[in-house]
Amino acid sequence: MNARASNLNLPNILTLLRIAAVPVLILLLLSGSREAGFWAAAVFSLAAVTDWLDGYLARKFSIVTILGKFLDPLADKLVVMAALIMIIPYGRVPAWAVFLMLGREMVITGLRSIASSEGIVIAASDLGKYKTVFQMVAIIGLLLHYPYYWFFGIQWEIFHVSMHNVGIFFFYISLALTLWSGWDYLWKFMRLILRGDRDVER
Repeated sequence: MNARASNLNLPNILTLLRIAAVPVLILLLLSGSREAGFWAAAVFSLAAVTDWLDGYLARKFSIVTILGKFLDPLADKLVVMAALIMIIPYGRVPAWAVFLMLGREMVITGLRSIASSEGIVIAASDLGKYKTVFQMVAIIGLLLHYPYYWFFGIQWEIFHVSMHNVGIFFFYISLALTLWSGWDYLWKFMRLILRGDRDVER
């Protein structure tokens, strides 16, 4: 990490744009229409791309900053939770499942803050990465929601894709991975506390 890297760099700007996408998502999802869902899915997809891109650029050019390390996970959580919370009233996703996801994020964020303040390193597992991928795919499907009959500009009456079914399928997979990865982190944290170690490997 370059400690002197300016906070006003491309990765941080992309992160800030992702945060700026949150009110856009909220405004779009005030409507449950097909058109609103389509554009919300487009905004969310762009946010997902910037999530990967800002991390890649920060690592490649060694411009990781403290501000970026704070804003990046915050932006991720805001975008995901904004999308999920806004589609609860339309019955596209169960409120209890969104609560579990939000609760998991709050607990893990708290544990990470405690570990960081004590100078403790808890290695992240790949579960969180898999969770994120399934979560992104699920949300895009849930935002699109409606059946689609058009493929390559042609309408096929005998085929249709229910984007809601696609989204809810990946959503429950992401929920399972969310809880599993949360438990994995909690278990590592408790093992660290009980053993008094300063570094817990995967």
